[in-house]
Amino acid sequence: MNDPIADMLTRIRNGSRALLDDVEIPHSKLKESIARILKDEGYIADWWVEGEEKKTLKVQLKYVGRREVIQNLKRVSRPGLRQYVGAREVPRVLGGMGDSIISTSHGVMRGAEARKRNLGGEVLCYVW
Repeated sequence: MNDPIADMLTRIRNGSRALLDDVEIPHSKLKESIARILKDEGYIADWWVEGEEKKTLKVQLKYVGRREVIQNLKRVSRPGLRQYVGAREVPRVLGGMGDSIISTSHGVMRGAEARKRNLGGEVLCYVW
């Protein structure tokens, strides 16, 4: 697997479209940070880590009726072409209706928070 973040986003997107209760993703601290942001913003119901030796990140998906809360996930920066932005160029997604997730020198955070704290960094993905 060349891009573990894209794999995570694809598993969440496919599980959501298939109306699954939860999806399993190989664990990493970066993926855990992304899951924390998705939960804080209300895109997923919950997440937790399972396993001792080989950890797995379980993400419980969220629905409104039979419609998924996450309309789309888009990977922006990828291993072959990294996308970095300054503090003033942090993107707004759908005019503020969606969220961008940025990896900054102060950790992974939402684009709005990075803009407020005057931080730039690598744009990981868009969520709406």
